[in-house]
Amino acid sequence: MTTPTVNLFATCLAETFRDNIVTATEKVLTRAGVAVRRPQGLTCCGQPAFNAGDWDDARRMARHTLQVLEHYEGDVVLPAGSCTAMIRQHYADLFADEPQWLARARRLAARTYELSEYLVDVLGVTDLGVHFPYRVTYHPSCHLLRRLGIDRQPRALLAALHGAEFVELPHADECCGFGGVFSAEYPEIAQAMLERKVANIAATQADFCITADPSCLLHIQGGLKRAGVPTQMRHLAEVLAS
Repeated sequence: MTTPTVNLFATCLAETFRDNIVTATEKVLTRAGVAVRRPQGLTCCGQPAFNAGDWDDARRMARHTLQVLEHYEGDVVLPAGSCTAMIRQHYADLFADEPQWLARARRLAARTYELSEYLVDVLGVTDLGVHFPYRVTYHPSCHLLRRLGIDRQPRALLAALHGAEFVELPHADECCGFGGVFSAEYPEIAQAMLERKVANIAATQADFCITADPSCLLHIQGGLKRAGVPTQMRHLAEVLAS
């Protein structure tokens, strides 16, 4: 039986600010039984420009992403719900009036998956034999939960952690305040949202707060540190690779 090969799209934030997420994702996928390839030439998926309303720049980046990934067969897996949602849903918005590009975007969307979704729904994997003897909670990112409807999958993976004590995060479905360019455009509101999220995490007394989006992780991690809350942020991939 031939081992399937997946294409790992590292994403900008993970690759730039927390490359361990990328390494961990590759390790987890390999442990789950697939070969991992890092396509050469990928840059940004275009989400920041799309969110800011600069759709011309977003289209240029989307076209580049499509052209690069069309050279690689197999599924595309990302350790970020936000970038997955951009490719799966918003590329169709960008190319709504360009039939040829729209068709190409739909073909890519059909083989693009967020990490937990790919593990649980495609590979049928929940238990990777990970021993994680800590008190943990989970922050579901907005794009993952609302845009992609992915919640069962990361929770199934967390439930399979050996030795872990899971505690539900109060108001878990509330945004942490990052929101892509939202935190830059409305910093006061974003900070207030972050402070609420940090207070809810502190209330769990968890050793680790786990999320599946690098952007939320970086934003909340800063808030926890400034507030003196000892809970540490971890990406789901980092936990599964431990």
